[in-house]
Parts: sequence; C-alpha cells; structure tokens
Amino acid sequence: MIILGLTGSIGMGKSTAAAMLRRLGCRVDDADRAVHRLMGPNGRALPAIEAAFPGVVGLGGVDRQALGARVFGDPAALKRLEAILHPMVTQARDRFLKRCARDRVRYAVLDVPLLFETGLDRRCDLTILVTAPPVVQAHRVLRRPGMTAAKLADIRARQMPEAEKRRRADIVIQTGRGRGPVLQALRRALKLARTKGGRHWPPRPVPRFAARPGPRR
Repeated sequence: MIILGLTGSIGMGKSTAAAMLRRLGCRVDDADRAVHRLMGPNGRALPAIEAAFPGVVGLGGVDRQALGARVFGDPAALKRLEAILHPMVTQARDRFLKRCARDRVRYAVLDVPLLFETGLDRRCDLTILVTAPPVVQAHRVLRRPGMTAAKLADIRARQMPEAEKRRRADIVIQTGRGRGPVLQALRRALKLARTKGGRHWPPRPVPRFAARPGPRR
C-alpha cells in the first residue's frame, strides 16, 4: 500500500485535489472532516471540549463560532483544544490505514492541512503540496462566510511558511491555473508514487532503546 500525504493551507485548493484523487481511485482520509465528526452531534470530543470551554456545546454539537471566539488569538486555549482533538484524529487515521490495508487499497491518501507541522510527512511515501499565490489565496478565503483578513493572518501565522512547505514537498502543484492542469499533475504524481512503492506500511515498531553511538576516533 502506498501512502500519499496531501497538504495545503486554507484556500489553496486541497479539497478540490482530494476530490480528484478519489475519482482517480484513491481512498482519502480527510483530517478536517474527522474533526467535524468529533465536534458534531454525539461526537466523541464533546465532553472534553465542554469541560475545557464551558458553554460551547449544544444539542447540535460544538458551536464553532463560540469556540472560535474562545481560541482566536489565544495560543494557550488553542493548545488545550488541540490536545483534545489531535489524539482522537490520530486514532481515526490509524483505523483508516488499517481498513485500507485490509481492503488491499493501492493508494491511501492522508489529507492533512498541517502535514509537515505535525511530522506526518514521515509516514508518507510521497507528499503533495497544493499551493497558489497569496493574492489568489486571499481572494478565495475572504469570500467565505465569517472570514476576515485578521483570521486569515492568524491562520497563516500558525502554519509553516509556504516556501518551507514547497522545499519539503515531493511534488508541488499550482492550483491557480484551472482544474485541468491540476488533474494532470495528480495523475503524474500517482505514476511517480508507483515507481517508489509503499515503504511505510505496515508501520515499523520504534525500538524502546536507541543504540548509543560509539566513541569517535
């Protein structure tokens, strides 16, 4: 099984690329969608979120606007929220990979906005970054309901610089030129992935004690 890492900041076209990969026969695990399930009605994260941020949970799950107001501009509050959600998202991702292996899926895609920031790129056989010029990103994002320039700036500040993401990614795909070139680039990425093969599944156990390096001569 070949594990692909798909990443890109808000407004860069990652959701469109993920949909194209599904049409090309890949199975995709969407980290954002997993978070929505955890925070939605009867979500597993609701009790812990209500305990950490009283009053943000209702009958329909987490009031995302109320929660956003609590964590926006407050790094400590954001870390509390991440400490609740990240372990649950990781468990869901591991279950996804096990299902893919069981079903003999050829390509398993991890759709993760913070792929490099969280070190998940080390679990991938090939990483794909979708990107666009900042002006195109801002034009796309600021059209969304409730989005402001300040919120976009906060999101950008919490993520790895785009130049560093491009340096780390195996494949960089520009999304500002239309859907056709993106689809062609994704097809080329899958061909490249086949030549590399799957090297990260099944996962290798981490040794409990690392060997100490010998004396330098």
